[in-house]
Order: sequence, then C-alpha cells, then structure tokens
Amino acid sequence: MKKILLSFAVACVSLAASAQGYVGGSVGIASSKTDGSDAVTTYQFLPEIGYNVNEDWAIGTTIGWGKGDPVQYEGESRNYFKIAPYARYTFVHSKYVNAFVDGGFGYTHYNHAHAAASPSINQWEAGLRPGLAVNLSPKVSFVTHIGFVGWKSAKFDVSGAKAENVWGASLNGNDITFGVYYNF
Repeated sequence: MKKILLSFAVACVSLAASAQGYVGGSVGIASSKTDGSDAVTTYQFLPEIGYNVNEDWAIGTTIGWGKGDPVQYEGESRNYFKIAPYARYTFVHSKYVNAFVDGGFGYTHYNHAHAAASPSINQWEAGLRPGLAVNLSPKVSFVTHIGFVGWKSAKFDVSGAKAENVWGASLNGNDITFGVYYNF
C-alpha cells in the first residue's frame, strides 16, 4: 500500500513540475417545462483532470454526477453518474480567449426513478463538444462547453431491452456547462 501511495505522490509531483496539467470542472443547471407538466430542474457536477500534450492538444477525463433526463426520455428526471474521457484540440489561441473542441466518448448510468416501474438506463455517447476558455490569468481559466454533436444510445437495464439511438446536434440547457480550471 505504501508503494502505491508513494508512486501516486511521485506522479502528482512530476505532473505539477512539468506545468502541463489542469484540474477543475464544470457545473450546469437548467429548468424546463412542457405542456401539462411541472417544471423540472436538472443539474450536473463534473470534476475534470487533464494533461496538455502540447500547445494544441490535451487529453483528460470528466467524472461526476447530476440529475437530468436521459436523451430519449424527456421529462423523466433521474440521478446519474457519468464518466467521459476526451481529447481536446485548441484551434484558436489568443492572449485572453481560446476556442477548442473536445472529441470523446462517455458512459452515463441513470438510476431507476421508481423501482421496478422505471428501471435504470445505461447511455453511451461519442461526439464533439465545442467550447471556449477565457484566460483570467496564466493559472486560471473560465471554461464553457456549448452543445453536443454526435451519437447517443440509451438502453433500459433489463433483459431483452433494445437500445434506442440518436444522431445529431443539440444545443439546449442541458448541453451548456460553465467551469473553472487551474493550470499547473
């Protein structure tokens, strides 16, 4: 156990010394209402860690939780867990603003809402998330992701269930997040 902890500490120190990593995350919140239903508030908390390979490319992962609608089941708000590794390409660099696109895949597990009447849902996605980073200082950036373009597939977690697939682009309240990164 001591060797594992020592190895982890050495990895963290070497990453910090190379001045190429970042930590942070994002939060999102939205409220929606359809005809004849109550307003539904959704949220997400997604901590993030990444490594800048060079000036244009970075790799990282987001892991977190929230409450929201599975892509095909609007109005059925559930708690969820999400993990989404990505590769980031920054195509516009300036002193104050960088524009980038994250390409990756993700897995989200939506918990059952009402026991057997509403089983859990597993959702997979692959696609692109464009974003902007506002450089507040050399160490701190305000980051936003805007929208999603790609594929999502959701399947009830019961035997014999078939996956439902969605292709396309979306720009709604659940696809806009704001966050802060600390660059070291």
